[in-house]
Amino acid sequence: MSRPVLVLVGPPGSGKTTVGLRVAEQLGVQFRDTDHDVEATAGKSISELFLDDGEPVFRELERHAVAEALRDHDGVLALGGGAVLDPATRQRLAGHHVVYLSVGLADAARRVGLARDRPILALNPRAQLHHLLEERRPLYESVAGVTVHTEKRGIDAVVTEVLSGVS
Repeated sequence: MSRPVLVLVGPPGSGKTTVGLRVAEQLGVQFRDTDHDVEATAGKSISELFLDDGEPVFRELERHAVAEALRDHDGVLALGGGAVLDPATRQRLAGHHVVYLSVGLADAARRVGLARDRPILALNPRAQLHHLLEERRPLYESVAGVTVHTEKRGIDAVVTEVLSGVS
């Protein structure tokens, strides 16, 4: 049984994948993204999964992917933006080194673009993203031991700050 060195949480556009890949490289460990795990299990993209099967099916696959990754992965782990909505997932994160990558609306909107591949933002992406940031912020904060602000910061500065908390 392994434990991730680090778990990254945050909304779409916070940089979980970009930062996670760089941190994993610096630490010499593997990077894993539970969204990719869900896609591999489902045999389709998350967008297709949302459209074909609905959000509840996606969330169930996500719950299982997170539980498995927390149990088996010993590198850097990035969770999908909505993974923290599940109470069981929040409980599972207790005792793990969790970093919340915080991002403001302007940067998040710029980073996710028109969100064609992000079904949760399909209708009025900017308003949905604003709502999502506000709704999930307390959940991200509740599971994280560290918050790293990514707004108006370069990748190197963010990676350095994330790495400073890894022992």
